[in-house]
Amino acid sequence: MMEAPRVDSSCEDQAGPAHPGTFLASQYGKSDHAQARVGVDFPVFVVLPAGGSGERTGLQTPKQFCLLLGRPLISYTIEAFERVSWIRSIVVVVAKENTDLMAAIVGRFRHAKVRVVAGGSTRHRSIWNGVMALSEVGEEEAEGGEDNKVVIIHDAVRPFVDEDLLYRVTVAAREHGASGAIRPLVSTVIATTSEGFLDHSLERAKYRASEMPQAFMYNVIQRAYKKCTEADFDFGTECLHLVLRYCGTNAKLIEGPPTLWKITYKRDLAAAESVIKDTVSRRACMITGRCSHARMLADSLHKAFCKRETELDMIPDVKGDNVKYLLKAWTFIQLSMNDSDLDEEVETTFAALEATNQTLLHPVVVVVVHLSTMDRWAAEPTAFAKLASGAKLRNILLYGVNLQQSKIPFSRPTGECLVATAQTTT
Repeated sequence: MMEAPRVDSSCEDQAGPAHPGTFLASQYGKSDHAQARVGVDFPVFVVLPAGGSGERTGLQTPKQFCLLLGRPLISYTIEAFERVSWIRSIVVVVAKENTDLMAAIVGRFRHAKVRVVAGGSTRHRSIWNGVMALSEVGEEEAEGGEDNKVVIIHDAVRPFVDEDLLYRVTVAAREHGASGAIRPLVSTVIATTSEGFLDHSLERAKYRASEMPQAFMYNVIQRAYKKCTEADFDFGTECLHLVLRYCGTNAKLIEGPPTLWKITYKRDLAAAESVIKDTVSRRACMITGRCSHARMLADSLHKAFCKRETELDMIPDVKGDNVKYLLKAWTFIQLSMNDSDLDEEVETTFAALEATNQTLLHPVVVVVVHLSTMDRWAAEPTAFAKLASGAKLRNILLYGVNLQQSKIPFSRPTGECLVATAQTTT
């Protein structure tokens, strides 16, 4: 008889749905454990099965392609993995008729780590196609071949996964061959008789709900799928069971946070959008330009934002690959020191935002922070107000903050400091 799966109960037992703040704290205000880790020393890849038809949502569009704030759900899931520096690449497996659509999403939202693969007629056949696609990675990516790499399998409609959990299931898979996330059962599971009466119920404390992500040593999951029967491919649902049955690999189970819920029904899409809106409100992008003073201010703001569990991306401009940052935030802070170029700088940002179609969906907020000195003031407030009025017609809310710097000597012989007074124009 095989040994019963082991349960890691290091996480607090929290049944029920997660409050949006839980996602924010876990993904954007990373835990101390996540901050201490710099990654892993072996190659890690991801397979995202996304071939479902979404029948249970009652919508014509498969739920992985439904738009949340103008962005397909699957794009949020991909971003959660792309943000993890130690993940090499992501294989997204979609129905054959959706490969062009998925490729367009990858291009539109500039997902750099993604490869699109056509799926099969069932979930397991699609996952197997994704696993096989990983055997084609180059030697420079594999770093030791199939015996050295780990593959994470995750549902495309579970966008709220954080790096800390990914790290734990990956390391556990490396050590034990397989691992998977679990959650406490919310409802009691009962068995019925053929006549429709209660037969018996399970003791809920002894059982767990199997969730995603799951992680495997590549040679383990590959060997298990090679031994699968047609019945396994057609009716099987659990990858952890396959590796236990065909490889004797007993998965290490990791209790995950409440944010692992799967978007299954139409109401789940509304809940997911609420979480994403709350997340967006805590995320901003700062455009620093090429001025050293602006970059110094940006560094100070970045430290202040991080203390408040708010994420702040910093880019020098909105050109080239930096355009991808415009697709991930709704609030932008633009630093400026040159009065004569202010209109041009703002227009460049506006044009870039409009090209991403962000402004067509919801108002985008742009805050222009102008650095001025005693002998060089910012543009007249009336001129900026006119600029803001024009921005409203483009569905952009423009705000201006003028920081006036003055030098005041310290009482101690430590030099001089800069004191800023702010004037705000909307």
